[in-house]
Amino acid sequence: QVQLQESGGGLAQAGGSLRLSCAASGRTFGSYAMAWFRQSPGKEREFVAISWNGGNIDVASSVKGRFTISRDNAKNTVYLQMNSLKPEDTAVYYCAVDKDASSWYGDPAEYDYWGQGTQVTVSS
Repeated sequence: QVQLQESGGGLAQAGGSLRLSCAASGRTFGSYAMAWFRQSPGKEREFVAISWNGGNIDVASSVKGRFTISRDNAKNTVYLQMNSLKPEDTAVYYCAVDKDASSWYGDPAEYDYWGQGTQVTVSS
């Protein structure tokens, strides 16, 4: 059974930092795309960042320059370093895996596995 477990969420002040981790178990994800999404109440799930096997990454324009995604394939883990946090970053953050590395990587429907999410709250 494939499982993704996020950790590292919590409360931060505006301008602060948090580091999220997502550990995958059940199989090796070294060849898959691993991504982060977020969802705020009343809003659709929003793409944040993605890491492809081979080192390529992409981040949403709303977090570019503040958030960084990285991965450790030996540990089956993907990270999201979030700096210069803003109140609008408040959301539940989810990690996800796309087995096919779809071109439509911003669409949550393209992803095969999801974690349960971790809450990030940024106070002003």
